[in-house]
Amino acid sequence: MGCFHASIVIVLLGFLMLVSVPTEAATKKYQFDVVVSNVSRLCHSKPVVTVNGRFPGPTIYAREGDRLIVNVTNYAQYNMTIHWHGVKQLRNGWADGPAYVTQCPIRSGGSYTYHFNVTGQRGTLWWHAHILWLRATVHGAIVIMPGQGVPYPFPQPYQETELILGEWWNTDVEAVEKQGNLLGLSPNTSDAHTINGKPGPLFPCPEKHTYALEVESGKTYLLRIINAALNDDLFFAIAGHSMTVVEIDAAYCKPFNTSALVIAPGQTTNVLVRADQAPGRYFMATRSFMDIPIPVDNKTATAILQYRGVPTTVVPVMPQLPAPNDTSFVASFGDQLRSLNSPRYPASVPLDVDRRLFYTIGFGVNPCPTCLNGTRLTASLNNITFVLPQVALLQAHYYDMKGVFRSDFPDKPPTSFNYTGAPLTANLGTSLGTRLSRIAFNSTVELVLQDTNLLMVESHPFHLHGYNFYVVGTGIGNFDPAKDPANFNLIDPPERNTVGVPTGGWTAIRFRADNPGVWFMHCHLEVHTSWGLKMAFVVENGDGPEESILPPPMDLPPC
Repeated sequence: MGCFHASIVIVLLGFLMLVSVPTEAATKKYQFDVVVSNVSRLCHSKPVVTVNGRFPGPTIYAREGDRLIVNVTNYAQYNMTIHWHGVKQLRNGWADGPAYVTQCPIRSGGSYTYHFNVTGQRGTLWWHAHILWLRATVHGAIVIMPGQGVPYPFPQPYQETELILGEWWNTDVEAVEKQGNLLGLSPNTSDAHTINGKPGPLFPCPEKHTYALEVESGKTYLLRIINAALNDDLFFAIAGHSMTVVEIDAAYCKPFNTSALVIAPGQTTNVLVRADQAPGRYFMATRSFMDIPIPVDNKTATAILQYRGVPTTVVPVMPQLPAPNDTSFVASFGDQLRSLNSPRYPASVPLDVDRRLFYTIGFGVNPCPTCLNGTRLTASLNNITFVLPQVALLQAHYYDMKGVFRSDFPDKPPTSFNYTGAPLTANLGTSLGTRLSRIAFNSTVELVLQDTNLLMVESHPFHLHGYNFYVVGTGIGNFDPAKDPANFNLIDPPERNTVGVPTGGWTAIRFRADNPGVWFMHCHLEVHTSWGLKMAFVVENGDGPEESILPPPMDLPPC
């Protein structure tokens, strides 16, 4: 298996203390150069878009309350935007990043500086490209430490590191997406999964392409796990070692032990791992979860938990991952997630609801004369396939531009039916449009996301920009508004920015709309987003400047 170079990204509090001021927030500056670099994996070398020539890209470190200034200069041939996934961007959608939603792209040769504060957040988030499929290689971690002198609400780890789970294609990712669009079909699945950009020794040419984490016996480590894959929910486990889940999506949760975890694209999970086994070498492994019969990349990526002093010639032990279609494990894991709900970190769940929304998730088939079968696969919410405009929605809202979007996205689907019964394969056309849902400032919102049998059922991880929300309920089958709310968890539901809607089921979330702006909501499976499984909320301004959208920056990229 060759010689593996043990490497660890160690977050030392002492380092942060050098750059942080105890009495006031610090300003952290980063330069992101978007460049094309040759990267080799699986015995294949290809040019890929990267930040600063690194895959994955650089980690951003900050403290709660800090101000971040990230200048992005685009030297690649593609248009580019960067999204700071999970950062709330209070009143500051200009820094959120989704192309044609909050900004127009940074053109080749152009620059844009993202200015934003990290307010009331601490934990693991991440950043990624938010245009085309470029986030396959343009992504990295965001590590937000608690405020100066504020301890974790769990035992202090000896060391910390980030584990970014991703995907690798031997061919150009943009060509893969383009071919799928031309054919009107699903694009090809990836050729490998990766851990910190490396597939591991179960793949060809593993030398230098295996990540290893060196640990000391008896020490406890905090692993910040990020699913940066484009299209795959992933299982993760470490041979012989239990994990204690302590945080999800940069929100502390009630700790619980588990032998494996499931993590959807866009989500983060922090776990404590104690090096309490016989000194040796143990595989950390990840592979897809998929509970319906459609093609996925089912190959297993591995990294190595390497006890100090153990020779690299020792063959690592492989963990027992859940079966690829283990729906019961996924449901059980989700049931264990609970907000910490402590005095310092309360769960502020909206108990009264001002606005109830019910969105059906469906696949569709629309005419496409140039496509392979004369049709194109599509996706919709409430039968609307979302179409991005040629100017940014936030600019159109801020400047009251006419004709860019409509504010009539429906609160419920056009017709009711047995959403999760036998598959419906006829009359699958959808309505195309740029339609947004307008929400009053500071109103409380309940949104039920309902999977449907339009063509087929499937699980979907949904991400809401600009907000965290509480996952108050989930179930299999059709949501029953008369019975299901009685079982909602309104005490300590998990707080997230990305949530999975189960195959043939539903998920209910609640949030307070206290962040004015235009905020994207979409499936975080890139293939479904590109098919139109997305929409946006317009949250109106409140009273006065402190409850209103900030003015746009001078260097906002032109459309």
